[in-house]
Amino acid sequence: MSASKKLRLGITLGDCAGIGPEIVDLALKSGLLSDSAGHKVIGKYPDCSLGKPTIETAHAAAAALEEAVTLARRGELDAVVTGPVHKARMYKAGFKFAGQTEFFAERCGVKDFAMLLTGGKITVALVTTHIPLSEVPGALKQTEIVRVGRLLVDFLHCRSSKAPHIAVAGLNPHAGESGKLGREEIEIIEPAVAELSAIRNKRRSGSDQSAIFEGPLSPDTIFHRAAEGEFDAVLCMYHDQGLIPLKLHAFHDGVNVTLGLPFPRTSPDHGTAFAIAGKGLARPESMIAAINLAVELANRQKPSPK
Repeated sequence: MSASKKLRLGITLGDCAGIGPEIVDLALKSGLLSDSAGHKVIGKYPDCSLGKPTIETAHAAAAALEEAVTLARRGELDAVVTGPVHKARMYKAGFKFAGQTEFFAERCGVKDFAMLLTGGKITVALVTTHIPLSEVPGALKQTEIVRVGRLLVDFLHCRSSKAPHIAVAGLNPHAGESGKLGREEIEIIEPAVAELSAIRNKRRSGSDQSAIFEGPLSPDTIFHRAAEGEFDAVLCMYHDQGLIPLKLHAFHDGVNVTLGLPFPRTSPDHGTAFAIAGKGLARPESMIAAINLAVELANRQKPSPK
């Protein structure tokens, strides 16, 4: 591919007192990145002591996000990869969003969005994200499960032409044990799975949106089955239900993806790791995977030449 036709990928460093600058540098020098994209580091970062974040490093991280989303919305970037930020310091710097996922959705005017993580043989999408665990049952709605399930299907079809097999996790132990351990499965999740299956049946002929949904299934076995290849993805009811198994399975190469944006946005699935910044211990695999997935998604979304 000629340089003029390469995709344009923007990368933010996150909080520059953490491992973000280190893993971006290692990734760009790794020789493991797709050659179909040019890479541009976005943002201006202050001098800082590694491992010692300040309000200035948080401000710089937030400003880099603003610049990246502005460039992407203008069409000057085809995809964005974001480095890890420290949320507590970002909040002190005036960042009003629960996370970078919510930031990109709001800046793009997108309400139909979701968080997905993928690594190794496991892909998970989250129905609820950054809310207290005590609020999950009340926030769990049939409409939300269906909405996120459809975004998950879109993502899987962007990567493969086959009809994906998607497992839907229950909320309660043993998926509620037929109502003895909770009724969310019966009253909310089962109807959502039925609705998703009906959408699939309506679109089965000639549609690229077909998928097989199964569930609600017991959360204590569902991820083992996914890792064994039985499912292409798991639709999870809350944040840690999906992230704990994903990080156990693929801690060093997991990728966070924001679904529903007008451009791909990915990030490494780990934090700032201030404790090891600058000590030569940071591993770039997750950043490499995030960059390559962003390029893959951008290539799939790019209009075909006429």
